[in-house]
Amino acid sequence: MEWHKRFVQQAAWTGELRGYLFQRAGLPAARRVLEVGCGTGAILADLETGVAVHGLDRDALRLVEARRHAPQARLTCADALRLPYAAGIFDITFCHFLLLWVGDPLQALREMKRVTRPGGSLLALAEPDYDARVDKPDELAALGRWQAESLRRQGADPGLGSRLAELFSQAGLRPVETGCLKSDEEHPPGPAERELEWDVLSADLRGLVPPEEIQRFKRLDETAWQRGERVLYVPTYWMMGTCT
Repeated sequence: MEWHKRFVQQAAWTGELRGYLFQRAGLPAARRVLEVGCGTGAILADLETGVAVHGLDRDALRLVEARRHAPQARLTCADALRLPYAAGIFDITFCHFLLLWVGDPLQALREMKRVTRPGGSLLALAEPDYDARVDKPDELAALGRWQAESLRRQGADPGLGSRLAELFSQAGLRPVETGCLKSDEEHPPGPAERELEWDVLSADLRGLVPPEEIQRFKRLDETAWQRGERVLYVPTYWMMGTCT
């Protein structure tokens, strides 16, 4: 699995939203910005600004890649539950498809709040709810159930997106704006993007679903796309809050 390609794909899903929220958060005037869970630097690479850009991830190998894709960023290998920064030093702190993978997402948000200055912005740009995944035709519905179960086995919370607003409130963040990523029905994914989705899904289902069954569902999926009958939607929530 080429994870940088996957992270770039996910970054494309939120590109327009990030532009809007970063403007609202005052990115042009910010001095320091932090991405928690920066992975291979897919989003950090897009931050073309004079701001001091920081990225943190606990996977040292992904940070090696991030140094290539975002050479301007100051990268740190550490845990989101214990951020190695002083209090109140960032103007904007954000994460992207992160909280569902964190053992204690509330603690992660509290840490992100701690290192953000009073009045600064905290953004959770994408947190999915795989428990509410929609697959049509109905013969493909098992894919969503299998993926949610696989994520649980990997230690993730597949339904975290539905609790994002509640977590912001519990962390003491003042809500500014929230919403759900739109389904782009006018521009369905092309063959290359569908193949990447199947790379991810096949990796998730390995050991849970027999390989021949995965291939059978992949064929059903492709036939449904070609017939214009395929619906695949995972509600993915975002939220912006202000640190008090």
